[in-house]
Amino acid sequence: MRHLLLAFVLAGPAVAAPVSQGAPNVPEFQPAFAGQTRAEAVTSKTALTVTEVATGLSSPWGLAFLPSGKMLVSEKAPGVLRIVSADGKASPPVAGLPAVDARGQGGMMGVGVPGDGWVYWSYAEPRDGGNGLAVARGKLVDGSTPRMDDVSVIFRMMPTLDSKAHFGGRLVFPADGTMFITLGERSILPGRVQAQDLGSDLGKIVRINRDGSIPKDNPFVKKAGARPEIWSYGHRNILAATLDGKGRLWELEHGPKGGDELNLVGKGKDYGWPTITYGEEYSGKPIGESKTQAPGMEQPVYYWDPVIAPSGLTIATGKLFPEWKGNLLVGGLASKALVRLVMQGDKVVGEERLLTDRGERIRDVVEGPDGAIWLLTDSTNGKLLRVTPK
Repeated sequence: MRHLLLAFVLAGPAVAAPVSQGAPNVPEFQPAFAGQTRAEAVTSKTALTVTEVATGLSSPWGLAFLPSGKMLVSEKAPGVLRIVSADGKASPPVAGLPAVDARGQGGMMGVGVPGDGWVYWSYAEPRDGGNGLAVARGKLVDGSTPRMDDVSVIFRMMPTLDSKAHFGGRLVFPADGTMFITLGERSILPGRVQAQDLGSDLGKIVRINRDGSIPKDNPFVKKAGARPEIWSYGHRNILAATLDGKGRLWELEHGPKGGDELNLVGKGKDYGWPTITYGEEYSGKPIGESKTQAPGMEQPVYYWDPVIAPSGLTIATGKLFPEWKGNLLVGGLASKALVRLVMQGDKVVGEERLLTDRGERIRDVVEGPDGAIWLLTDSTNGKLLRVTPK
């Protein structure tokens, strides 16, 4: 691995309205309300400087700032955590972590440093009969050979399935001492059919206390046959989630061929997968009854067809980018862009694709303590980028 500081100056791209993105895969699907897709294109007035802080990261997935100002970065494969300094120097892998199944979309994933003295991380856990997402926590000891002490696994997705896809893995930490964990439905049909089954963790957002116990005010604690950790259900594969200034949870999830979604998550609500979707199978065949709406199922705030493959989400505070205040900044894998969504209330009113000239898949998006936007690129030669105004 090498580290370097290279700066590039980029102006906002010239775009039409809406953003140029190709024809929809399912043109017969119409939005449920005006502005639910293909919002008006916008262009940032602020020119950007993109600094390559580190390169040579192996498929980096998650980024969190440590109290010291250093960063904790997960590398999906081979499944490790590293400490990265502000000048791009990366530590050896952190010792003392549980075994990781790094095949396919598995590996080391979300990381969280919520300021309670613990470090949290999600990973694909190898198990008898397959694997599943697990979340662990420990006490990080920084040094020439960093290690994690007092490690314990605080959550395990159930049931176990043998799949290399759709683990979810983002971790979000409300101020009340709980945590949200986003979970995929494992992609394969035996998992997909469990996304709306309250007896399964697959295709859910779960909410636990940070020691692994279950909050008493979770929506299904007293429902017979339901897993008490479930907060919301009917999701496909969530790789992006964050809290807004009101403490509300927003998430973006991958659709199939079309139908990536932005959702404002409500307690106990059903987001419809696989009964309703704005996408189709990768083969081009319809999904289920090919419906986009159904009673009792939530509509996305916004959707994309074709997809952007969202991964990573932050809501800009405007500290360094005043014109971005309150905007959602989304990592795009398929779109190879930093996607900016301009919000008016809880509605998307503008969209911009930034950094498209770099041609890099963006895996995570984090606003740093100073207001700079930090990005991880998804590659075997992954990069840590810092975005600031010119």
